[in-house]
Amino acid sequence: MKHAAWLRITISVLGLLALAHSALAQADAAKKLTWHPLEFAIVRFNEAAPNSWNIYHSEKKGVLLVRLWKRYLLVNVSDEEVYDIDPQKIKVSGDSVEWSYADIPDKPIETPDWKERNMGPVERVRFRLGKDGHYLELQIPLGPNGRPIY
Repeated sequence: MKHAAWLRITISVLGLLALAHSALAQADAAKKLTWHPLEFAIVRFNEAAPNSWNIYHSEKKGVLLVRLWKRYLLVNVSDEEVYDIDPQKIKVSGDSVEWSYADIPDKPIETPDWKERNMGPVERVRFRLGKDGHYLELQIPLGPNGRPIY
């Protein structure tokens, strides 16, 4: 009898801990992150510099938020994925922006022709936006150790 009671209590406690962990993970995803401009980066759109652009980074390596005119793209370099981000969900605050991973769309944009190349002090990431879309190239500065400087 005592053994069954302890088993039920243990299972209940583990269930509550799992719920608390799930709620904490959802709260972290909903938390808006501050994305800072990536200094000395370069953006090329169809082999030319766009008139209005910026690249932002957070503390997560390999994930960039790219502003191209009024459009925002979340670029995950390691997974080779790009997401179209709703500009209404982004809050501009001086040079930085605030955005939450909770607002990521379900499906990434199709990005054929994905190419990455380490060119010494710069990592170049080039891909096509959609099957027959425009090319976007990001040139990300690297430190002396060959890793991104953000």
